Amino acid sequence: MFLALYERLKSGLARTRDLFSGIAGLFTGKGRIDRNFLLEMEKRLLLADVGATATKEIVKQVEAAFLDKEIGPDLAGFVRKILLEMLPSEKLEIAKATEGPTVILVAGVNGSGKTTSIAKLANRFRKEGKTVVVGACDTFRAAAVEQLNTWAQRIGCEIVRGQTGGDPASVAHDTCEKALAKKIDVVILDTAGRLHTQTHLMRELEKIHRIVQRKIPGSPHEVLLVLDGTNGQNALYQAGQFTKAISCTGIILTKLDGTAKGGFVFSIRQNLGLAVKLVGVGEGLDDLEAFDPETFISSLLDN
Repeated sequence: MFLALYERLKSGLARTRDLFSGIAGLFTGKGRIDRNFLLEMEKRLLLADVGATATKEIVKQVEAAFLDKEIGPDLAGFVRKILLEMLPSEKLEIAKATEGPTVILVAGVNGSGKTTSIAKLANRFRKEGKTVVVGACDTFRAAAVEQLNTWAQRIGCEIVRGQTGGDPASVAHDTCEKALAKKIDVVILDTAGRLHTQTHLMRELEKIHRIVQRKIPGSPHEVLLVLDGTNGQNALYQAGQFTKAISCTGIILTKLDGTAKGGFVFSIRQNLGLAVKLVGVGEGLDDLEAFDPETFISSLLDN
């Protein structure tokens, strides 16, 4: 399992790894670690979209431990250790209800891969033998509802949909009602793809959150924010705006296959305290993996 995920991440993160290999290349050179070395390291980390805060911390620690010392194998291991410490110590599982249905609220901007991620998430639960109902709360986009309906039929899960242009919170309410009545294991609520700058839509998201809490106490058990891995630091800004509206519990990071900006995983943790829980590494239904920090870093740094 480790090797399979490692190879998929290594393939998907090829462009990010190319940038990180430039960083790793510094560790195999000769000479002493001086100011020029640190400046070059800083530049390469920023190019990999690690972000200013995380980059500053990495360079600061390298400077404190290695300034004026010879470049050697200890440096590579030291940087790997720093990167690992910036991420959760292990894979984070999706939270589940101790009793009754598990409710997962999914948010994100248009084009982030949100609807496809919901389908992949539902598919994961179905493969675990769980029953699933999806609430199509994106009522203003008929095409999104139809897309979700197609996925639901293919996966074998139920779907609740409202009238086009109807109240998304009502769909969320009805989805929870159905889950309770039919003793369904997992509720996944798709919310309208919205820009973080659209205040009224953010308020709508807050309303859905409140209604779900009233209908199923203790829910939602997860509030997952879908971010497009190709957007790098701009996605970080989006995440900051969303967390002002609702308490996000984790990130689904999509489109890691082919991005040169995978380094911003470190920025998410450093700046927002949010952990990446799932990563999309392809277009297939099975191409959603639990995020493993050690595997991720190995796929970036190993040749």
